[in-house]
Amino acid sequence: MNTFGRSFRVTTFGESHGAAIGAIVDGCPPGVEISTADIQLFLDRRKPGTSDLVTPRRESDLVEILSGVFEGKTLGTPIGLLIRNESAKSSDYDELREVFRPGHADRTFFEKYGIRDHRGGGRSSGRETAGRVAAGAIAAICLKKRKISIAGRIVEIHGESDPALFEKEIKEARDKGDSVGGIVSLTISGCQSGLGDPVFGKLDALLAGALMGIGGVKGIEIGSGFAASGMLGSEHNDPMTPEEYLSNNAGGILGGISSGQDITIRLAVKPTASICKPQNTIDKTGNQRSITVGGRHDPCIAIRIVPVAETMAALVILDTLLEQEKYAAWKEQE
Repeated sequence: MNTFGRSFRVTTFGESHGAAIGAIVDGCPPGVEISTADIQLFLDRRKPGTSDLVTPRRESDLVEILSGVFEGKTLGTPIGLLIRNESAKSSDYDELREVFRPGHADRTFFEKYGIRDHRGGGRSSGRETAGRVAAGAIAAICLKKRKISIAGRIVEIHGESDPALFEKEIKEARDKGDSVGGIVSLTISGCQSGLGDPVFGKLDALLAGALMGIGGVKGIEIGSGFAASGMLGSEHNDPMTPEEYLSNNAGGILGGISSGQDITIRLAVKPTASICKPQNTIDKTGNQRSITVGGRHDPCIAIRIVPVAETMAALVILDTLLEQEKYAAWKEQE
């Protein structure tokens, strides 16, 4: 499935080493001021080649708006977004044509479709997320006009929570031909109460699904998360006064519906699967092989996941907001 959302829908397309990647956004309200520069701010935070802590693949990731925007404002029609691939080195992956990389989607893609694009993982590559970020940037801009903000940050790298040591952890792993994972936190502020549905469209479930849909994310916590399992009910419940909640173990969502408090989320991000160390694997015929993955890869994908997580959360919040406005309009007609 390559389409996400109900009222604010996004379809992404393209492969890591294809001609381009991009997105189609349908359902964006008309009259929203949007420019390529606005979207580029988000893409520049995600793009590769920006430091020695990320992949050296250099892509400008310049976005082109193909449709849906006229004289700087959205028309309410589908918005076409295109990002051309400029620095693909497909020859780096020639040796992987018949071999499955451990930790990657190579084997599962092949078993599902009977064919795969071995060049950088094709559609399973993290490069696909540029289309999500471009589309999510539009959602974030719409939310900003409603005073809703989403901020992400890295809170842990390889088990280390001291930010001063994050770079050290990443470089040590990289220099050994290895990789590390991390934890990213998200805070959604200014979100009104009442967003989300109480059964199959729970806001926390929608956010978890969107964020787990990012490659490399292996776990999600909302509010106190897994720590709640070790708490008493008297400790975990958030007491209320007429003015406010006195704590936020629920993470801003109760019964699948936003409470008006900050929505707090943590994402567990696995170590990058592509590493230089020799690993055991198999080829397409089932023969045992040894593999050392070459090419250009991030020693820690958690760094570049931050803007992806922010924009995926923006897509969910805007979508539920538009859904709620439909419900409110229906109630007014009664």
